[in-house]
Amino acid sequence: MKKSDDMRAEYRREDLGKGVRGKHYAAYQKGSNLVLLSPELSKIFPTNESVNAALSSLVGIACSATRPTRMAKTRPKARAT
Repeated sequence: MKKSDDMRAEYRREDLGKGVRGKHYAAYQKGSNLVLLSPELSKIFPTNESVNAALSSLVGIACSATRPTRMAKTRPKARAT
């Protein structure tokens, strides 16, 4: 971390405002998973809610497509004697 005397001349400490200790601590404790979307996708999904809804829908489709289907019970063939 730089000392205050190493700051550029155009920056003054007074201009930066008063810092708040622990301002983002609660959000940090919750955790997050930041994902960056390409510009094309961010136009289609402008909010995190729209991204989450689309992904939830996709997961539901993927799960239903990969579930094993029930096979019809078949009777064993009778032996010819």
